[in-house]
Amino acid sequence: MRLRPLGTVRPSVSRLWLVVTLTTLTLLTACAAPNKAPDARWVNAGGAGGGAPMSPSPGGGDDQGGGPSAGPSPSATFAGQHIPKFPPAPPAEPLTVPAGPSAAWITHIPTTQKVAFLTIDDGWVQLPQGAELFKAAHIPVTLFLSLNAIRSNPAYFKQFQDNGAVIEAHTLTHPELKGTSYAFQKQQACGSADQLGQLYGRRPILFRPPFGDEDATTLKAVHDCGMKAAFFWKETVNNGVVRYQVGHTVQPGDIILMHFRATFVADFLAALTAIHDAGLTPALLEDYIA
Repeated sequence: MRLRPLGTVRPSVSRLWLVVTLTTLTLLTACAAPNKAPDARWVNAGGAGGGAPMSPSPGGGDDQGGGPSAGPSPSATFAGQHIPKFPPAPPAEPLTVPAGPSAAWITHIPTTQKVAFLTIDDGWVQLPQGAELFKAAHIPVTLFLSLNAIRSNPAYFKQFQDNGAVIEAHTLTHPELKGTSYAFQKQQACGSADQLGQLYGRRPILFRPPFGDEDATTLKAVHDCGMKAAFFWKETVNNGVVRYQVGHTVQPGDIILMHFRATFVADFLAALTAIHDAGLTPALLEDYIA
């Protein structure tokens, strides 16, 4: 067998045309292909309360500023994550708040009805996907908003109000109230109720003191500002994890606390999963305060 010298190997003109044509087609196909990269807003957060909810990537925010469903309903999933579905809440059995010179201090609604109450505080972090998730979930919540947290974008919370949330008071500047003067506490409580009423067309009737700290002066100031009750909580949610004061499940009448944080999506889904796993349904706190 005779080998042709390497320098004498030359493709024919037809072979050159074929190579150029195939290369051109490959480049055109690559340029036309759709970009299927995942949305960089979402990272897998995981968390207690069931499943691995999707949450926004970290972006700061705390109290001080800082598995897919095949169901046909579009509200059954959000960003590929399952949103628990609930039966309608039963007709409310309101708790009569005692008359007197002070607002009631409530940590739990005494009811045997299979309901729990989700509350969301502050308002520092305003994620578009948080408002989208709340709309998709279609459940009642109570928002305790601090004026300094929402002042830059009060319209964001109007989206929640338009989809069933009720807005209540949480002070003007989120200070520690316990141990301060009556005048200071009244200014914080009344000022926040007045301004929230102007912003959202309904003056709050409920109040949450920052950090859940109160004293007798707090409850008198809240009462004198025209509000019925102040609230603590039984469960908290952060970073997609539900933490319990007692036991390991949400109990009927429990009040659950979360915040507008960078982990809002993971926290909201974890809270709903915990309520669902306990055989309860979300109800509106205001319906239970007479």
